[in-house]
Amino acid sequence: MQTKQRIEQLLDGMGVRPNKRHGQNFLIDLNLMRYLVDAAGPTAADLVLEVGPGTGSMTQEIASRGCGVIAVEIDPVLVQIARAELQDYPNVEMLKADILETKNLISPAITALIAATRPGRAGRFMLISNLPYNAGTPVMMNLITDEPLADAMYVTVQKEVAQRMTAGPRNPAYGILSVLMCATGQVKMVKTLKPACFWPQPDVDSAMVAWVRDKAKAAAIKDIHLLSDVVALFMQHRRKMLRAAAKFAEERLAAVSDWNAVFKLANIVPESRPDDLTSEDFVMLANICYGIIAGK
Repeated sequence: MQTKQRIEQLLDGMGVRPNKRHGQNFLIDLNLMRYLVDAAGPTAADLVLEVGPGTGSMTQEIASRGCGVIAVEIDPVLVQIARAELQDYPNVEMLKADILETKNLISPAITALIAATRPGRAGRFMLISNLPYNAGTPVMMNLITDEPLADAMYVTVQKEVAQRMTAGPRNPAYGILSVLMCATGQVKMVKTLKPACFWPQPDVDSAMVAWVRDKAKAAAIKDIHLLSDVVALFMQHRRKMLRAAAKFAEERLAAVSDWNAVFKLANIVPESRPDDLTSEDFVMLANICYGIIAGK
């Protein structure tokens, strides 16, 4: 792992400074870096995705555990630095790429690489990352809902994002990310990090969050994308009663003509607000809608 002084030396040697546009805030507290990797506990059987590895500091700690590592970095200068720093780690594949093809979709080339690499590692597929602030939420959403599905995620994010990840009903931060994380696994905030843990220092606190997929919970969801649609429908109108918010249903959900019947089957009071529903409530609603749409 690299100290702040070492990272500064590496950047100075290339004549560059941290790029604010790419959200480059390097985690420089080595104890915290090790703490996050220890919490994830990667083994030689696992495959790890790291997004925004920067100069490769945490990559070194992850790779030292013997797991396969796919590290994706958008900055070509940092890729050059990281490749030199990681030359003694043959288990690391360093990619110069944008993790996102569009604002909300992981690059198909990267998902194809993960899918091709995964059979060689019989263990878990995990995200371990000090996530760039501008890419964190869409990356995590994709790894929850689409192939290649993550078995676990151990990440550092803005505290505001961490609160959205872990929020429960009647919390202002409660939303689609909260529901999907709780509906598919176990999520918890591990540690809060002050700006001084990073260089350059961000303007906000950060937090480490752990999410582990619960296979039984995930298997109970008939269509994860329909669940996302149901949560989005109601959370976009979170101040309305459910029966009023349902009137805005469109696309696949427009096929649901009798929402009162859906609420009754789900044992949910139509006068409730979206904020009142648990992740289990949303799963029940989505599964009933799935049966209606599928004609079952």
